[in-house]
Amino acid sequence: MEGAVVKRPEEQYAILCRGTERILPEGELLRKLREGRALRVKLGVDPTAPDLHLGHTIALSKLREFQDLGHQAVLVIGDFTAMIGDPSGRSAMRPVLSPEEIQRNARTYQEQAFKILLRERCEIRHNREWFSTLTMEDTVRLCAQYTIARLLEREDFGRRYRAGDPIGVHELLYPLLQGHDSVVISADLELGGTDQTFNILVGRELQRGAGGEGQVAMLLPILEGTDGVQKMSKSLGNAIGIQEAPREMYGKLMRISDELMLRYRDRLASETVGEGPEQVHPMDAKKQLARTLVERFHGAAAAEDAQRFFEGRHQERELVDPEEHELVEEGDGGIWICKLLREIRFAPSTSEARRLVQQGAVRVDGTVVKDVDYRFRRGDSLVQVGRRRLARVALHTGGTGDA
Repeated sequence: MEGAVVKRPEEQYAILCRGTERILPEGELLRKLREGRALRVKLGVDPTAPDLHLGHTIALSKLREFQDLGHQAVLVIGDFTAMIGDPSGRSAMRPVLSPEEIQRNARTYQEQAFKILLRERCEIRHNREWFSTLTMEDTVRLCAQYTIARLLEREDFGRRYRAGDPIGVHELLYPLLQGHDSVVISADLELGGTDQTFNILVGRELQRGAGGEGQVAMLLPILEGTDGVQKMSKSLGNAIGIQEAPREMYGKLMRISDELMLRYRDRLASETVGEGPEQVHPMDAKKQLARTLVERFHGAAAAEDAQRFFEGRHQERELVDPEEHELVEEGDGGIWICKLLREIRFAPSTSEARRLVQQGAVRVDGTVVKDVDYRFRRGDSLVQVGRRRLARVALHTGGTGDA
């Protein structure tokens, strides 16, 4: 395909496997790549909310990788299946959306997807195109290809059934409808989160039942929402939308936990953030991540403005009044940073002080100290560990300090 990067199948395979959780069946993707043709790579999205969020971008970014390697992206907008809403991982039935809501959301999804995908290499399909003409006879034949027992093997259906929670017949149809999409568009591979494993493999079975080869399932990690617990979702109020105002997006990313920041970094920006978490103070790493993501969807100027706004309006407020300490200089002048941290009780032991320095958690006058042999000397003033511990340290030549 014109403009695509030409690479050997083994090189493509190595690129495409990065960041995936699992590829089923194993070995089949490489075999398809060795056929030397452009694969039809499917990603389905149901427009059940007005905007795409960062969780959606994991699959969209992987689809873009396929495009860059010369393969055909097929984005299936589920404007019919959105009436059901994907029940994967759900413990209750979704409310049914109106046709007007679905169509409005579908237009928004399509435009936002092109913030990541190449428009000229993307085939857009709406599954209302084929489901709106499906007859009752066609539906019965589709349903005849699967049993209730097989559908209840899906974890969430089985859990709800055992708990006595209601399961709508229309929900049981969802995996068959998603699978039928793959039959219609002749997908070679389908992308989805790990919660989509069952649905994608149903599509493979339906393709094989129709005389086709069967699609490969490429399963991607699921992004937790800002709560760090549940899957990112607009309905759960833990999502960061890619269309959110730059300052709002930046602020939400700065409020997530340090642990969650590392997972976001690995899944959303592993090649653009820069230094690894062991080399960068968590606050700095979070700023890098927030700036990278805001810039990706809103541009460099917006990212810079969002960072300045956050630092001016939020970060300064979080600094506590510094403690005041006086310490005695050692014989050669100054004091070893690890001893200083222990004496002002910012570390319970020398080994813990070393660990804090090595992790980049210690700053002197705003500069990260990474050298465990660093000596704090006269002229230095503020010592900070993390975001909430701040001390002003003065050195003198005799007597004892308050530590």
